[in-house]
Amino acid sequence: MLPATDVILRLAAAAVLGSLIGIERERLSWAAGLRTHMLVCVGSSLIMLVSAYGFSGILQSDKVVLDPSRMAAQVVSGIGFLGAGSILLRGEIIRGLTTAASLWTVAAIGLAVGGGMYVAAVAGTSIVLLILAGMKPLERRYFADKHKRGITFLVQADTFNIGHLHQLMGASAARASKFVVRREADGGVFDEVSIVLSHTSEKEFHRIVQGFLKLDGVKSFDYTDL
Repeated sequence: MLPATDVILRLAAAAVLGSLIGIERERLSWAAGLRTHMLVCVGSSLIMLVSAYGFSGILQSDKVVLDPSRMAAQVVSGIGFLGAGSILLRGEIIRGLTTAASLWTVAAIGLAVGGGMYVAAVAGTSIVLLILAGMKPLERRYFADKHKRGITFLVQADTFNIGHLHQLMGASAARASKFVVRREADGGVFDEVSIVLSHTSEKEFHRIVQGFLKLDGVKSFDYTDL
C-alpha cells in the first residue's frame, strides 16, 4: 500500500492539472468548467489508486489474482456520460464536442497521476492546453472560410424577400445555406429574417453585414459565428 503522503500528493496533483484545463473551459463559460474538470481528474486518479493498490491486503494468498487495470478501464468508457451531457444541439449546430473531449482527456490525466506517471500527466496537460488555447487563433485564421455565420434581423413586414437578398448580396447570395422569413408570433408588423452563410471569409461577411445595416425599416439586427 502507498504511504498516505504519496496518496495525498497524487490526488492534489490531479486537482491542479485538472484545474488548468478547467480554467480554459471556464473562460469560455462552458457548463463543464473548472470544478467539473477538477472533479473528473481527482475522481479518476482516486479510482486508479484504488484499482492498483486498494486490494493489496488480499493478494497475500496465491489463489487470488487481480488485474489492476480493471477499474481504470471502466473510467475510459464510463466518462462518456459526462461528455454526452456537455454536448448541446442549438438549432442545426452542435456545440460542446471539444469540452466533451477535454473531459475524457482529463480522466486519462487523472489515471496517469494515480498510476504515478507524473511526466506523462504533466506533458498531457501541457499538450491539451496548447490544443485548447494555442490552436484556436490559428484555427480561426486559417479555417475561417469554412465557418458558418448567421444574420438575424427584424424588418417591416412584406418588405424583404429572396429577390432583395440577391440584390443586396449579389454573387455572395449563393453562399446563403439558409434563408427564412417569419412573421412575428403575435402577428405584428415585422418579419424575422434568418440567414446562414457558409464558406464566407470574415472580411466578406462584415461587408455583407454593413449592407444589411443600411436597410430601411430594420428594427433590430444581430449576427454571430456559428
